Amino acid sequence: MAKQKKAPRPKAITPKGFRDYFGAEVSERTEMLHQIAGVYHRYGFEALESSAVETVEALGKFLPDVDRPNEGVFAWQEFDENDPEGKRADWMALRYDLTAPLARVYAQHRNDLPTPYRRFAMGPVWRNEKPGPGRYRQFYQCDADTVGTASMAADAEICAMLSDTLEAVGIPRGDYLVRVNNRKVLNGVLEAMGLGEVLPTQTSDFNVAKEEASRLLTRVAVLRTIDKFDKVGETGLRELLGKGRRDASGAYIDGVGLQDEQINRLVNFLCGANYIFTEDDIAESLSNIGCKLAVSDTNSGTLHNLWQMVEGSKVGEEGVRELSQIAELLAAQNYGVDRIKLDPSVVRGLGYYTGPVFEAELTFEIFDEKGRKRQFGSVAGGGRYDDLVKRFTGQAVPATGVSIGVDRLLAALREKGRLGAVNKGPVVVTVMDRDRMADYQTMVAELRNAGIRAEMYLGNPKNFGNQLKYADKRNAPIAVIEGCDEKEKGVVQLKDLILGAKIAQSATHEEWKERPSQFEVARADLVAKVREILEGQDD
Repeated sequence: MAKQKKAPRPKAITPKGFRDYFGAEVSERTEMLHQIAGVYHRYGFEALESSAVETVEALGKFLPDVDRPNEGVFAWQEFDENDPEGKRADWMALRYDLTAPLARVYAQHRNDLPTPYRRFAMGPVWRNEKPGPGRYRQFYQCDADTVGTASMAADAEICAMLSDTLEAVGIPRGDYLVRVNNRKVLNGVLEAMGLGEVLPTQTSDFNVAKEEASRLLTRVAVLRTIDKFDKVGETGLRELLGKGRRDASGAYIDGVGLQDEQINRLVNFLCGANYIFTEDDIAESLSNIGCKLAVSDTNSGTLHNLWQMVEGSKVGEEGVRELSQIAELLAAQNYGVDRIKLDPSVVRGLGYYTGPVFEAELTFEIFDEKGRKRQFGSVAGGGRYDDLVKRFTGQAVPATGVSIGVDRLLAALREKGRLGAVNKGPVVVTVMDRDRMADYQTMVAELRNAGIRAEMYLGNPKNFGNQLKYADKRNAPIAVIEGCDEKEKGVVQLKDLILGAKIAQSATHEEWKERPSQFEVARADLVAKVREILEGQDD
C-alpha cells in the first residue's frame, strides 16, 4: 500500500498588494484618526459605519479610466440557495471608496435622516489594481460629506474643516495649502473654445450628428488630457493638446489636435496666467460677479481673471460666482490665502465632480528615493457631486465632501518628525520565582489599576537574560525585578530601560556609575516610583 502523501503546508506570506500593520503603525493611525474625528465632530458631523460589502449595482461606476464591468474592484457572484435552478444572484463587491456607500445609505434611509445630512466615515477600502511601491490594494480613507444642500456654504465649510484638520494633526500653517477650483469654470472655458457640453439629440441630419459626435470625442479627449496636467506639466500639456509628444519610454502619443489659440486659452486658464489689469478692472469684475471681497484680496485678482476667460458662458459665469461665494465665506472666517486659495490648476475628478473641487497640498520639500528634492504633494481632495444619489432616487440630490488619504498623511507627519518617537511598550514585571506568580501578578494589577500599562512575563522564566531581551523587544520603559532577597527586605529593583539604553550608547564607565539605570525602592512605593520614572522619560 502506497504511503499517503502529506498535504503541503500553506505558505506564510501576505497576498500581493497587501501588508500587515504592527503596534506602532496601528497606534499612530488610531491617534491621528481620533484627532481628525475630533475636528469633524466639532463641526457638527456625525459618524457613520457602513458595510464593507456592497452590491455591485449599488457601487455603480467604478474607478476612473476603468470601463470593464467589475474591473478595479474585488467582486464575486453569489448563488441563491433557494433557487432550485441554481441561478446566480447578485454581484457583490468590497467597497472601493466611502462615497458610493454613502449614496446608497442616504437613498435608503433618507426619510429618517436630517436634511442636510452631515456625516464622516473612516475605514479601509479595497481596489483590485496593479500594486506598486507604496501602492496597496487595501488602504484607509477618512471622509466627510454634506448631503442635501446646494449652498456654497457647505463647500466653504468643508475647506475650512480640512484646513483645521491638517493643523490639528500636526501640519503647521505654511506647510499646506487648500486649493479650490470649479468644474463649471472649466466647462465655461471649453464652451468659449467651441467645446461645450454636447447634449444628445434626435437629429436625422447625418452631418449634424457627425459634427456633434466629433465635438464630443474631442471634448472627452481634452478632459482626459487635462487630467494629466500634474504629471506632464505645462510643456507636456501643450504637446498633448496639440500634435502629440514622446513619453519617457520613447513611444509617441498622439495629441488631441487643438489649434494654438485654443491651447493657449486652456493653458492660460490652468496656469492662472494674469492678464494686465488695474484695481478698477478688478472692482468692475467683482461688481459684475456680485462679490464683496476687497479689491486687494489675492482671490479677487483670480476671480477677475476667470471672469474674463468665461464671460458670455452661462455655466462658466455660474462657476465663477460660486467660487466668489466660497471665497467670501472663508474670508469672513479669517481663512486667508495662505491657508485656502482659489486656484484654476486644480483639475481632479473631471468626470466625477459637478461644481467646486478642492485639494489639500503639502508644500514642504522631501527627498525622493533618488535623493532629489520634491514637494510632498496632495494628501486630500474632494468636491461637489450632485448626481451620485440620483442613481437611486431619480431626483438630483446635491452633495459635497472631502476624502483624506490616511497613509499619505501619516507619511507626511513622519517626514515632519511628528510620529518619529518609538512606541512605548508596557512595564514588564519579571518572574524570578515560579512559586510566587501570584505576587508578580499582584504588582501588575496595582500598576494597571493606577492607569499604567503593564504585563507579567509569561515565557519560561529560567533564563533571566531572556526576560530582559523580551522587555527590550517590547520597547518596555521599565523592568520590575523581585527575587527572594528583595522579597525578604520588602523592596523591588526597578530597571530604567530607556535610560540604560542611552547610557550604553555614549556614557563612560564613570558616568555609568554616577547615573545608574537600576535602583532599589520600597515595595510599597512601586506604583509611585514607576509613575515618576515614566514622567521623567516623557520630558
